[in-house]
Amino acid sequence: MVCHQLRVMPRMDGTDPVPATYFTSPMESNMNQAPQTAQPAPGQGWLERLFALKSHGTNARTELIAGVTTFLTMVYIVFVNPQILSNAGMDTQAVFVTTCLIAGIGSILMGLLANLPIALAPAMGLNAFFAFVVVAGMGYSWQVGMGTIFWGALGLLILTLLRVRYWLIANIPLTLRVGITAGIGLLIALLGLHNAGIVVASPATMVTVGNLTSLPCLLGLLGFFLICIFSARGVHSAVLIAIVVTTALGWLFGDVTFKGFVSLPPSIAPVFGQLDLMGSLDIGLAGIIFSFMLVNLFDSSGTLIGVTTRAKLADEQGRFPRMKQALVVDSVSSVGGAFMGTSSVTAYIESSSGVAVGGRTGLTAIVVGVLFLLAIFFSPVAAMVPAYAAAGALIYVGVLMCSELTRVKWEDLTEAVPAFMTAVMMPFSFSITEGIAVGFISYCVMKAGTGRWREINPCVLVVALLFVLKFVWVDSH
Repeated sequence: MVCHQLRVMPRMDGTDPVPATYFTSPMESNMNQAPQTAQPAPGQGWLERLFALKSHGTNARTELIAGVTTFLTMVYIVFVNPQILSNAGMDTQAVFVTTCLIAGIGSILMGLLANLPIALAPAMGLNAFFAFVVVAGMGYSWQVGMGTIFWGALGLLILTLLRVRYWLIANIPLTLRVGITAGIGLLIALLGLHNAGIVVASPATMVTVGNLTSLPCLLGLLGFFLICIFSARGVHSAVLIAIVVTTALGWLFGDVTFKGFVSLPPSIAPVFGQLDLMGSLDIGLAGIIFSFMLVNLFDSSGTLIGVTTRAKLADEQGRFPRMKQALVVDSVSSVGGAFMGTSSVTAYIESSSGVAVGGRTGLTAIVVGVLFLLAIFFSPVAAMVPAYAAAGALIYVGVLMCSELTRVKWEDLTEAVPAFMTAVMMPFSFSITEGIAVGFISYCVMKAGTGRWREINPCVLVVALLFVLKFVWVDSH
């Protein structure tokens, strides 16, 4: 990781300055670093010069495996997103293509400009909120609803350019950052357990154990233990091997059907640029626009913190290299996604699966992006990977991310309660944002209630109040 010794940039909160490396792209970093590291050694390839693979402890092969792994764990979005948005009346085939396009373009930009192993794609949860609440529930057309997503994303971009998002991330207390990371891990694990059929819904007990003798459950468990065993033995591509093995076994048992390799992509004209920008500026939709902005802000920011922490790229304040570029890329991608005809774009928690197998640079994200673009033409192959084949990877990532809880000062309840509430509310509410909201509010309540209100910094207080307003004025209606 490149560190500049001379150039520093002031923090917005007036505390210690932030090294300028947090605001430089990989190309800018190479131009500004010290003479002894600025020039690549003879024989270094362009990948090394662009992504600084060696200084991140990785290589091209590892990044390729990490990119494929991340892609396989999140490729479900290209099938799920069109299905959800079709409930709003949108063309399924067109949304399939726009989902692949924005995921591919956003991930490639993240890799090139921010050099981070984080992939982008339309957000799960926000797509359902758009389809079932804004359109089906409130009766607005999908064009108007897509306009609210656009304005919310534009507001997020403005907050990013004004460095408000950076100020928020840099001032999140350690206990909340740890809770966010662990909570995302638990949510990922829950997704994996559900995808394998190990955990299923129950009207009596909310959740219960599924049929442990079913093929998806058995293969999902097999994949999980293969990953754990291979990882314990130092096999770097354990996750990818497990996904390939479980998919192959699913095909052998007749659960996976081979449908060919290539298909031509359909037209995106039915959804591309069809959003109603003026109609979505109705005063009655102000709360919806605010919700899209707020949820996307904390969903994406929380994921960025969790993944970079897991990759050991974040410092004690939750800052990570080229943070500004990363935040701008995900904001611009969300604006572009709405215009193209898909729901809000966000950093994906499944990026942790690529980090788990060694992905550390933007090359991982670029591999993911290229695969998404190729998926437009190779959708039959991508569709072969069943949900349970990637389930083991998600559960394994949950194990890794929950290890962050050891950093919590459990003997101090003003620190332990917010971390615990943040972590457990994410899987229990099935929402990263709701977990963050409860965590911020509980932090303020515990500190103020014990007379330690001076430990509540303005950032935490402002965010907690915004979430309270969201609960009272938006969620209650």
